[in-house]
Amino acid sequence: MNPAAGGGKRPLHVVACAHGTDNPEGRRLVNGLRGDLAAVLSADGIDAVVHEAYVDVQEPRLESVLAALPPGEAAIVAPLLLSEGFHTSVDIAEAAAARPHTIVSGPIGPDPRLAGVLAARLAESGHRPGDAVVLAAAGTRLEAGQRQAARMAAALAEELGQEVAVAYCSAAAPSVPDAVAAARAAGAKRVGVAAFLLAPGFFHDRLAGAGADQVTAALLPGVTIAKCVAGRLAEALAKGPSGTE
Repeated sequence: MNPAAGGGKRPLHVVACAHGTDNPEGRRLVNGLRGDLAAVLSADGIDAVVHEAYVDVQEPRLESVLAALPPGEAAIVAPLLLSEGFHTSVDIAEAAAARPHTIVSGPIGPDPRLAGVLAARLAESGHRPGDAVVLAAAGTRLEAGQRQAARMAAALAEELGQEVAVAYCSAAAPSVPDAVAAARAAGAKRVGVAAFLLAPGFFHDRLAGAGADQVTAALLPGVTIAKCVAGRLAEALAKGPSGTE
């Protein structure tokens, strides 16, 4: 669906909402993702204005960005988050519900394209055939988010042709250190952690102490992530405000 292409229509307001981080490199990479997203949407013929917003740590906060948009104009919030969690189900959902003509797309993952990015990051980190692999997700208490992380681990397992365990940086079990220890207890001589994290920051920093032989870089940078976000936007626009096709 291309609601803002041609015909003199007003541009679509896309509010690309990230968690927020104190890490300068993380901030740079997330801002780069917004630029990549604008380019991908333009290449797809969608006239869109991509806005910056956050649910924590950084400004501007999502509520203030939505409130500042022109009244009556359509907007869609694109969570720059990898799976469902408190921020998508509460913070973002409530902020969008408070503004008319505003919908929300799904989180970036799971997506088979992300498995390719994770596999490339593992290769860059020194992964060898036969090394055990633990997918490290941020973590959430929501079962939906945990299922999505498990689906991402399954997609990576298919990409690599080997088993991949799933673990979490917080809020869910097993923890990443526990999963690494379990892999060693099962006989693995080397264990790699595939960081299912968008950018450097608090959680990625903690992975260095998980006891693994390698820890991958975060998913960004890479236009593949922007393409995944654009795909979630297309799905949401196709469903429309009622959530049906």
